[in-house]
Amino acid sequence: MENKIFIHKTAEVQTKKIGQDTKIWQYSIILKGAIIGENCNINSNVFIENDVIIGNNVTVKCGVYLWDGITIHDNVYIGPNATFTNTIYPRSKSYVTPKRTIIKKNVSIGAGCTIGSELIIGDNSMIGMGSVVTKSIPNHCLAFGNPAIQKGWVDEEGNKLLKKGENLFVSKNNIEYIVVNNELLVKK
Repeated sequence: MENKIFIHKTAEVQTKKIGQDTKIWQYSIILKGAIIGENCNINSNVFIENDVIIGNNVTVKCGVYLWDGITIHDNVYIGPNATFTNTIYPRSKSYVTPKRTIIKKNVSIGAGCTIGSELIIGDNSMIGMGSVVTKSIPNHCLAFGNPAIQKGWVDEEGNKLLKKGENLFVSKNNIEYIVVNNELLVKK
């Protein structure tokens, strides 16, 4: 099977680790150590450093810079001009090996968000546009604001769950969830 990768003629792509059916658009720069999965869409004016891992089916919109230490799992959406950091204590002319920032599967990060370093954004979470994430976010969390705080729960499709009781929530498909120790679980 032929690996069909599209790289726009104005993009500078140094890595060879790019999955099938991935598209890389105008004026993007991707360094040689980066790993990009299958069926990704890397929009224009994106910068990806060496120690970045991107899973499958990821969309990175225009104006996003991904620095060393960032791991993005499958099916993630990163909105335009989202800003990532890779150190808590930056200093000019001083490089400290960054600890990992991990974006788990099925996460949506809205336009203009700022994502701090050394944190985890849990599976299926949704971060509202313009939010500033300074702490890790649990699975299925709907968070927004500055700083971003939890405002609810979302299902696997990103739909906000409706509160049905003290720790009980329901999806639009009538699937019931219960919250135990700040973790959303399907009610059995």
